[in-house]
Amino acid sequence: MIYNLLGTTGLKVSKICFGSLTLGPLQKNVTPEEGGKIIAYAMEHGVNFIDTANLYHNYPHIKNAAKYCERELIISTKSYDYNEIGAKMSLTKAQKELNRDVIDIFMLHEQESIHTIRGHWEAINFLIKEKKKGNIRALGISTHRIEGVYGACEIDDLEVIHPIINYKGLGIEDGSLEDMEKAIACAKSKGKGIYGMKIFGGGNLINNVDECFNYINNLNILDSIAIGMQTKSEVDYNINKVLGRKIDVNLANEVKNKKRRLLIDSWCNGCGSCQIKCHQNAIKLIDNKAIVEEEKCITCGYCGAYCPQFCIKVV
Repeated sequence: MIYNLLGTTGLKVSKICFGSLTLGPLQKNVTPEEGGKIIAYAMEHGVNFIDTANLYHNYPHIKNAAKYCERELIISTKSYDYNEIGAKMSLTKAQKELNRDVIDIFMLHEQESIHTIRGHWEAINFLIKEKKKGNIRALGISTHRIEGVYGACEIDDLEVIHPIINYKGLGIEDGSLEDMEKAIACAKSKGKGIYGMKIFGGGNLINNVDECFNYINNLNILDSIAIGMQTKSEVDYNINKVLGRKIDVNLANEVKNKKRRLLIDSWCNGCGSCQIKCHQNAIKLIDNKAIVEEEKCITCGYCGAYCPQFCIKVV
């Protein structure tokens, strides 16, 4: 495994970060026991970094991993809180459900710009105090926006940035892929720790895996890459791809042939862009929400490229 220092945090993280959203009730919904074993399997193969969030409801999965593997696991979690009360509740929940006195990285979820960061300052200020007490090791933000990356650069206490990045620029809300690369490079030059997200564009680029990995592996501005995984085979496959190893044919076929489905998140506003672009007529609008007819859907992922809210995923 390749390990990098995460900016100036002092945390040495694996090049691949276990994206745990895929295990929880919002996606695969495996049991905490099964999820814990999959995470532990990744740990045994060198993955020491995992991304989660209060929203994902999968802390028990991560806690269980410690039952099956005693190796170090650096945990980054997130919340949407904007005031002290909410931030305190989220931090306490993470500590209790993960069975950890110290949370490695605590982030504010989906920050858009310096303005939204300032709008959440009461929560940030509380988290800064908790870091000084030793209850948090590093603070940061996740973002789908270029202005979010630049905004975090203005705040010294925000040491880690978790931006969206993939070779097509899918999901970047306020500019081009080139613009996002420049923003991340700027943040990197300021000592920020960077770990990317959604390298497969929320699953919409899953048919272009080689292009996804070639792009990310040659991008030297990332300390780590969060990749969602649901099986031990996916762990093996993704680790080998990140390390540039040849993939066994049977493993490649197993991962490629995994049955997938289209997931439309709850924040869909029914704009209809996906319905227009779906050549299989597999999406219809019901009560101003996009609904998938699974018997027609071929999970090509093309519709996701046209969703302005980035709420379509292939899981």
